[in-house]
Amino acid sequence: MAENVREKARAFMKGHCRVCPQCNGRACAGEVPGMGGLGTGSAFQNNYDALKAVTLNMTALHGVKEPDTSCTFLGRRLELPAMAAPIGGVSFNMTDQVTEDDYIEAVLGGCEEAGTVGCTGDGVPPFIIDAAVKAMKRHAGIPFIKPWEGAELFEKLDRVMDCKPLAVGMDVDAAGLVTLRKMGRPVTPMNMEELTKVVEHCHKQGFPFIVKGIMTPQDAEKAVACGCDAIVVSNHGGRILDHCPGTAQVLPRIASAVRGRLAIIADGAVRTGVDVLKMLALGADCVFIGRPVSVAAIGGLGEGVRDYFAGIKGTFSQAMLLTGVGSVADISGELVYRD
Repeated sequence: MAENVREKARAFMKGHCRVCPQCNGRACAGEVPGMGGLGTGSAFQNNYDALKAVTLNMTALHGVKEPDTSCTFLGRRLELPAMAAPIGGVSFNMTDQVTEDDYIEAVLGGCEEAGTVGCTGDGVPPFIIDAAVKAMKRHAGIPFIKPWEGAELFEKLDRVMDCKPLAVGMDVDAAGLVTLRKMGRPVTPMNMEELTKVVEHCHKQGFPFIVKGIMTPQDAEKAVACGCDAIVVSNHGGRILDHCPGTAQVLPRIASAVRGRLAIIADGAVRTGVDVLKMLALGADCVFIGRPVSVAAIGGLGEGVRDYFAGIKGTFSQAMLLTGVGSVADISGELVYRD
């Protein structure tokens, strides 16, 4: 990420995010609302440390010359297997210098220019979903709706489906979010019957469904049973349960349980193209990137997001080259170094 983008973001996000050289959750521990992790911040830090601990087998004795970084996700071709994670609530989590409208436009527009897709978030203030709908009328996107109770849930699902998104998602890991509780609108976990109704509602209108917040093989199996088309292995950036393991720790067992039966997305401290390769080697089909995309959008708007993903693509291609894989389909657990 360009230093001028980081400097502008640092100035705009003062009091919410320090834009640290290493986005590892240590300086911002407990700063929720804001960009930190809940409580001690250990869950955010565990995401970072778990992915950092993964090392790769290097090789330069092979025939790969120009790796193909592209992939197909839910029927759409992407230039790289990395997308922008669903994040909303700019004014109370990031800055008052950039509007929700401008932020979501930057994320979706910048992703589109980079050949990938951005996700949109949801929240209590209506302006969050309003901004998402406006941006998705101009750009491809994947909206994520909170597991609200009652009619509001299906009203919001129908509203975003009118925008003809690539898929529809729900972050069930929003259950327990401090920001929602402080606004008097806490959400609770969903049982399988409730989730199945949501999946069927989206399928009837022709949209794949993604459930976010899967951290165990058992929950991954439940997602399969409910008819989900994809899962996101995620602990909500370490913002909902303190002392939660890192996503890179739990991903291999989840992938072993359900790989091939639905698409697997992973998030949690992905910072570089090498991190993308690590997550795919651990069993993901694609990754979501959260906080760094927010910094790029706040500091550089659409251009900042586009350039950030261009950098991710470059380091991902280099990592593929030096591990001897010519295509995303060739990435396997054999790339991970094990004693």
